[in-house]
Amino acid sequence: MQNSLSGIRSLGAELVAISPQRPEFLRQMKEKHDLEFPILRDSGNEVAEKFGVRHAVPDFLREVYLEFGIDLPRVNGEGSWTLPAPARYVVDGNGKVVSAIVEADYRYRPESSRSIRDLEELNRRT
Repeated sequence: MQNSLSGIRSLGAELVAISPQRPEFLRQMKEKHDLEFPILRDSGNEVAEKFGVRHAVPDFLREVYLEFGIDLPRVNGEGSWTLPAPARYVVDGNGKVVSAIVEADYRYRPESSRSIRDLEELNRRT
């Protein structure tokens, strides 16, 4: 999404990410990937739950995560072993969600080009 940031902003929009990670890990991610947009913390995946995209990591995957050094309770600061599904929302100036894409498979992320097209369509309607 960082690569699409200038296109998003040129359409009068802003990009904001939401993650359950603790603030120190969010800072590390922003620095590592040189991100120029805010990342808000969703403590305990409460927002993900309200959006219906929160899911529990199955027991067998927990072991795999830990073998790869991914300790979700440490990174997220709570022990639920839950993650949000990759999702992308376009919200208009009135706070209405006008476009949403949720990927059930965590390996796929919504295409940033789709976000640009959705924003262009929103601008045509307003």
